[in-house]
Amino acid sequence: MKIGIVGLPNVGKSTMFNSITKAGAECANYPFCTIEPNVGVVAVPDERIEKLAEIYKPQKVTKAVVEFVDIAGLVKGASKGEGLGNKFLSHIREVDAICQVVRCFEDSNVIHVDGNVNPLRDIETINLELIFADMETLEKRLDKAKKNLKADKKYQAEIDLIEKIKANLEKGIPARAIDYSEDEQEIVKDMFLLTSKPIIYIANISEEQISNAENEPMVKEVKEYAQKENAEVIPLCVKIEEELSGLEEQDKKEMLEALGLEESGLDKLIKKSYDLLGLMSFLTAGEPEVRAWTIKKGTKAPKAAGKIHSDIERGFIKAEIVSYDDLIREGSMIAAKEKGLVRQEGKDYIMQDGDIVLFKFNV
Repeated sequence: MKIGIVGLPNVGKSTMFNSITKAGAECANYPFCTIEPNVGVVAVPDERIEKLAEIYKPQKVTKAVVEFVDIAGLVKGASKGEGLGNKFLSHIREVDAICQVVRCFEDSNVIHVDGNVNPLRDIETINLELIFADMETLEKRLDKAKKNLKADKKYQAEIDLIEKIKANLEKGIPARAIDYSEDEQEIVKDMFLLTSKPIIYIANISEEQISNAENEPMVKEVKEYAQKENAEVIPLCVKIEEELSGLEEQDKKEMLEALGLEESGLDKLIKKSYDLLGLMSFLTAGEPEVRAWTIKKGTKAPKAAGKIHSDIERGFIKAEIVSYDDLIREGSMIAAKEKGLVRQEGKDYIMQDGDIVLFKFNV
């Protein structure tokens, strides 16, 4: 699963990417220093894996991961090919969700592409370019649907839906903020609209703003905007996150305590991104490996088994499951079994986040 990090030039986008992946993407105080997208795969912070590793002492520990793509900065006119517009839009099409970085602090030493800091204008600049691109997609789709209508009346529903989405886009409302019926949702999925992708906004603040981040005027503006489309906003100081990412775990904890923070903003972003995509983890644990496996929420046991190996899905018999909380409380799988906390689940079982599983199969 891919999350695309976007933003206007010089808002802290590439610095944040560096912090997340420690990949060292070039960072400079001028537009378009990121021309090709940089890709980094990062582990989802999960203390459950750490606890299970303490119990099982495995040879290997594997966490769930999220892929982040640092996408070249965008300017007005991208939908018409201005700046790196064509590249920007093609890279956006390839990601599953969007993480938009907006600058919420003043600094005369850092150039802003539009001359001054205005987070709402920055958000709308990017969203409008995505809306313009979607309008073009919808026009083509509408022409095709109208031609097909002559032969099949079922295309009327698609025409009505396109008109509904277009009317909202013209008001600046992205496709993800529109209410759809179940039938409409299926049609929208097939349209691959840029503004239907889920989004998280990162409010990049200064070090001085950390202690009062939630009440900063610019951050509050971004939150009010995001509320209209049920989007998350995470305030964080990209500069501090970059420092934190270079520290050893103990030093990182001490710095977070000194700043009055429970966790880093980037750990929060990675977790929220995982959740934004409707993902969760089931766990397998033993001496060879403790591992988190990524599945969509609502996945049934055989499909989850297929994440490990297609043969296990094909020959699925049952799943032996204990919840993470029960195992930790009892201290071992043997103790959990003695208490009757280990369940045998069949093909219709819907996996739950934190299930610790042993799949039984026969091929």
